[in-house]
Amino acid sequence: MTHSHAPGPEPRPYPADAPSAGPGPATGDGPAAGHDPAAAHGHGHSHAHGPPAPVSAHLRTVIGAVLIPFALAVLVGLVALWPGGAPGHGHDPTGVGFDRPTVHAKVTALAAVDCSDVNVRQPSTGSGGGGMGGGAAGGAQPGGGGDGGDGGRGCQKATVEIAEGKDAGHTFTEVVTPDATRTFTVGQEVVAAYAEKAPRKLQYSVIDAGRDVPMVLLAAVFALVVVLVGRLRGVLALVGLVISFAVLTLFILPAILQGSNPLVVAVVGGSAIMLASLYLCHGLSARTSVAVLGTLVSLLLIGLLGSLFIGWAKLTGNTDDQTGLVHGLYPDIEIQGLLLAGVLIGSLGVLDDVTVTQTSAVWELKEADPGASWRKIYRSAMRIGRDHIASVVNTLVLAYAGAALPLLLLFSIARSEVTSVATSEVVAEEIVRTLVGSIGLVASVPVTTLLAALVVSADRSRPRTAAARPGVPSGAPAPAARVPAGRAAGDRLTSRRGRRRKPK
Repeated sequence: MTHSHAPGPEPRPYPADAPSAGPGPATGDGPAAGHDPAAAHGHGHSHAHGPPAPVSAHLRTVIGAVLIPFALAVLVGLVALWPGGAPGHGHDPTGVGFDRPTVHAKVTALAAVDCSDVNVRQPSTGSGGGGMGGGAAGGAQPGGGGDGGDGGRGCQKATVEIAEGKDAGHTFTEVVTPDATRTFTVGQEVVAAYAEKAPRKLQYSVIDAGRDVPMVLLAAVFALVVVLVGRLRGVLALVGLVISFAVLTLFILPAILQGSNPLVVAVVGGSAIMLASLYLCHGLSARTSVAVLGTLVSLLLIGLLGSLFIGWAKLTGNTDDQTGLVHGLYPDIEIQGLLLAGVLIGSLGVLDDVTVTQTSAVWELKEADPGASWRKIYRSAMRIGRDHIASVVNTLVLAYAGAALPLLLLFSIARSEVTSVATSEVVAEEIVRTLVGSIGLVASVPVTTLLAALVVSADRSRPRTAAARPGVPSGAPAPAARVPAGRAAGDRLTSRRGRRRKPK
């Protein structure tokens, strides 16, 4: 990068982090009068501190020409697909799974009883334990007085009191078998399910433990840590999290239940989450806009690959009880599209992290070396990105593996072959989900880095001309640096080591 200067000695390189020589202001005194790099480049050494200088109007126009239509399309999609509320499924609650009303309750008493006295037959060893317990006393498996059961092994009978609703104060009993995975304590809060069509004594049963207090406390600790470490940026991140949760619960889920295409809903809702969270947390800047563009390209790639391989592998998406229940209650929902929508939304959060990190790395590299070409910046940023790729891909794979750990244990117990396990639909679904998301993450690094390097180099590589300064006619030479009164423009004020010299 070259500049025209007033006659005098050639300027020598001046690093961005070098201290200003001489006692005067940074824009006045420098290595040589009339050759201050701050004056020549027009921005001094402020690039080492604070946000980068805004990009040119030309680049803002180019970026806006891409992102503004996209943002308008997302807004139109939100309006067009906005649900009027979750529709009914055409029949009364089934009492199965989540399709039943629940109330808060409390364990008021606990007594030890013989399992044979409450008609409970214990499962044989190795058949697995119970869930919450043995069920309500009348709903336990009859054992014919303990025949075939354990006979002498003790059970527990809990008395549970309904704490809310029309039956507040009503009590029922719940039997806990010795092999149950969860036990009760007196005073413990639980969640009870209500089956209206069942006999009165069997209408309520405990399905879960109450955990409102620890969950709220954990959320408060999380918010406190984020604010203490992130300060204002942490507060904005929490606001972005609230917006993401609101879009998910108020738009994405009801729109899918309304019968809209899950893939289209996920694309529109995920784009709205991305735009709101990125611009809110990182500001309305060219840096953030480049991260948005990189995320969009990666999401498009994930959508194309996911659609291709989900269809090619003949994955239905109906591989668990929850999905089957949703399909039974809402037959119009496209389960295969729901699977692809889950892949997109699950990858969005990690994509934001990768694209923002790479964009920030490119901007900082340009600030450290303003004269570097876009190729040099791209190569340097890619070295950072490769380290990021290794950790992010491993994180995504382990996250999916951790969620599917009980399933993997079942296959291990069955001693199935690796190929048969990997190609079974329930495992193949997780493999496709993991690999498609990982490919999108890996591709986001070079794509975002290239976009950022081109944008920052195209803007910063052009020297600031006199035409850009208000009050200076176009084509006029750049004014010389300010010289303190009483000194000639050609006087050397400092030596290379920063010691003041007397004027000759």
